[in-house]
Parts: sequence; C-alpha cells; structure tokens
Amino acid sequence: MGLKVYFNGKLVDASEARVSVYDHGLLYGDGVFEGIRSYDGLVFKLREHVDRLYESAHTIMLKIPLSKEEMIRAVVETLKANRLTNAYIRLVVTRGVGDLGLDPRKCEKATIFIIADKIVLYPQRVYKEGMEIITVPTPRNVPEALNPQIKSLNYLNNILAKIEAINSGCEEALMLSAHGYVAECTGDNIFIVRKGTLVTPPPYAGILKGITRGCVIELAGKARIPVREEMLTRHDLFNAEECFLTGTAAEIAPVVRIDGRMIGAGRPGKATLRLMRDFRGLTKSAGVKY
Repeated sequence: MGLKVYFNGKLVDASEARVSVYDHGLLYGDGVFEGIRSYDGLVFKLREHVDRLYESAHTIMLKIPLSKEEMIRAVVETLKANRLTNAYIRLVVTRGVGDLGLDPRKCEKATIFIIADKIVLYPQRVYKEGMEIITVPTPRNVPEALNPQIKSLNYLNNILAKIEAINSGCEEALMLSAHGYVAECTGDNIFIVRKGTLVTPPPYAGILKGITRGCVIELAGKARIPVREEMLTRHDLFNAEECFLTGTAAEIAPVVRIDGRMIGAGRPGKATLRLMRDFRGLTKSAGVKY
C-alpha cells in the first residue's frame, strides 16, 4: 500500500498530492509548517505543535481554514490511514494559489497538506558515540528581519549552513548570530553543561524556542539539574563539560567535538545520557493517542 497524504481535506495517494506551480508556498516560501513525531500510537506534544503552527500563521496573516481541533483530527486520520505507529509528520500550510506577483491578497484559500512517513536525521552511532559539528560562515538570519519563532517555508538560511557543514565532512552546522554569539544549528537547538549547570542560548539570540528544547528544560528541572539561558560564545562551547542538540527529528543528539576541539571526555556525558533516558520516557506519556 502506498502512502496516503492529507491534501486540502482529502486523503489521496502520495503520487496524486500535487501543489499548483502558482502556489505561493512554492513560488515564495510563503507558508508555515511543523515537524511532529509519533511514538507507539502517541503523537508527541501534538497540541503544542498545532498551537505553534497557528501562532506562526497568525503572525504572517495567513488564515488557516480549519480549527485547531480539526487540524488535530486531520493529523490523526493521516497516521491511521498509513497504519503508522512510529512516524514523522510534516504539517504544512501555504498561502495558496495566487499569481506571479507577491500580493498575498491574490491567494484566495490556503493549501494544507500533511505527510506521515519515516525520518532518520542522524546515524544511530551518533546517539551512542556522539557527533562532530562545525561552525559555518553563514550567520543565522537577523531576528529583527525575520522572527525565528515563525516556522516559515523559507529555510534557505539553514540549507546554506547545512551545505557548508556537508562540504566540511560534518553532519551538522553551528550557526552564530550576526554579532558572533552562538545561536543554534540548522534544525536543532544547542545545550552545554558547564560546572554542572545546563546552559542554552535565550530566544533573543535569534533561535526558535523548540518544543524539544522546552521538554529538556522541564526534564532538567525534575532531575534537579540547574538550567540557565545565557548568551554563549564558541569559547564557552569549546570548554563545556558536555554538549548536545535537541529537535523533533533529532530528539537529543550528543556532541563530542566542535571545530576540532574535543568536548569534555569526548563521549556522551552523564547529564546528556540522563536527559536522553528521561526524554524517551516522556515520549510515552505526553501527547494525543490514536
């Protein structure tokens, strides 16, 4: 059985889910999205992801022609139609079909599609041995120009950084702000452990307030690991005891080398392993069943 895609209110074969060449999501990256995970029949933090989707849409004045509850049901229906209990869900809303101009008023109705499939962001060895990342020349978008809390369809800034990492032989890129402070990676937030405290850049550093990031902060509190949001430099990262990345697709990925410098003992650290374990437990309880 081929994959089914939710497309504008209907479940269709993936080969039949076609977006118009005049859709402004395709022409201009004018739209918003969410990446969501399901674990053993539980859609992890689904309501939080849907809330963020609607916040992004509201900010760019994109009207979604479904209520939040209807959107939640659409995600669940898509998973059921594909008989997937463990999946990656891509929820996309574009401005819709318009003309070749920028004017969003020419787009009468948003396009909505939901894809449920599998994803493997990093090799399994990364979670056992840790990964190496590299700082790239491409800085993170200036937040005053494009608020990072908007998960828009234009990810070219991130893609350019990813290309630079790949060209350097690394799986992931560390992106700095325009002022040289640590921001985030191409699709993940970053944390370090320093003197027993978990430290991560604050939102005003130009980062997305990731849902997995929030989960890790919450789990650290329960584990009595102090947490602080603080502007960081590469010097801080190089001299950290531990480092890891967080994201929906990545989950929690240990980092053991940055720009050729070994981090801590060069293997996933105690706090990282504890949070990885606790996060796996959280995925079994926090979400919407289907």
